[in-house]
Amino acid sequence: MPVISTPQEFNVDDLYVDLRRLSGHPLYLKCEGFNFAGSIKLKAANEMVSAAVRSGALREGTTLVESSSGNLGVALALVAASRGLRFLCVTDTRCNLSTRQLMTALGAQVHVITEPHPEDGFLGARIRFVKDLVAEHADHLWLNQYANPGNWTAHYQTTGPEILKSFPEVDVVFIGAGSTGTLMGCARYFRENKPSVRVVAVDSVGSVTFGTPAQPRMLPGLGTSVRPPLLDESYVDEVLHVAEADTVRACRALLRHGFLFGGSTGTVLSGATAWLARHDRDVTAVAIAPDLGERYLDTVYHDQWIADIYGADLLGEQEAATLARRMP
Repeated sequence: MPVISTPQEFNVDDLYVDLRRLSGHPLYLKCEGFNFAGSIKLKAANEMVSAAVRSGALREGTTLVESSSGNLGVALALVAASRGLRFLCVTDTRCNLSTRQLMTALGAQVHVITEPHPEDGFLGARIRFVKDLVAEHADHLWLNQYANPGNWTAHYQTTGPEILKSFPEVDVVFIGAGSTGTLMGCARYFRENKPSVRVVAVDSVGSVTFGTPAQPRMLPGLGTSVRPPLLDESYVDEVLHVAEADTVRACRALLRHGFLFGGSTGTVLSGATAWLARHDRDVTAVAIAPDLGERYLDTVYHDQWIADIYGADLLGEQEAATLARRMP
């Protein structure tokens, strides 16, 4: 029976969904949303804060600052509340309202960037705001998830070993690329402990992470408008890019079977399913689901939002008919 004294001590690390019936291929989805922060980001948040304490960079009276599209912000707000720290999250208008409210409820300050940088998008604007803030305030500490080794170390120590323990025969892993902490930590672990594992990064169309042209993106989570310094492509065997419309389709396909996952999971699943369809061989495949879907109820799972952003054609016939009846 687990007994904990702080919320970051708890995480379900061995729950997988067998998606063979849904995807038509042998694919296991590692569910990372079952902790008090609701996402895989709790691992990185806890490690980065702990490392800052160990190094002496985080002292009494320091305010933590981080740029986040949502999940890391929630995770850091939770860790900060547990440790009695102040935390300021810099996000942008794509961050779900419920996520911003949750951070505020946990005691964090939330600053919302409303205008993207003309070249580097919302992420670039967020980073510039953070840099200016910490330059003006000596008692503010930017953890910088995009370059902080604690981001990937957390997954080198936990997520990678967890997958190999559960599936020692694993052949390929599909990992979403945001800040690339999860990707780099797992890729490094497999390179050192089972180099035969093929590491496939899954990114969003419109993300510049792997050198593709920038395009507008509406869903928070995966993808960047500024290449993360953490990324080392020598550890990545293949990169897949998934359009947001396919992300939505994958999420809603899972929902029809009772599984409510977040947008990042839909992106990873869409990419993994397409890859497996092209590689008709007997492999053991694992994909990482970073979060659950409650925070996406007003976007991915909202018919009107989908129709406004991507067009009503993306909705199924029944969903489109329901939406039509609701319209005046």
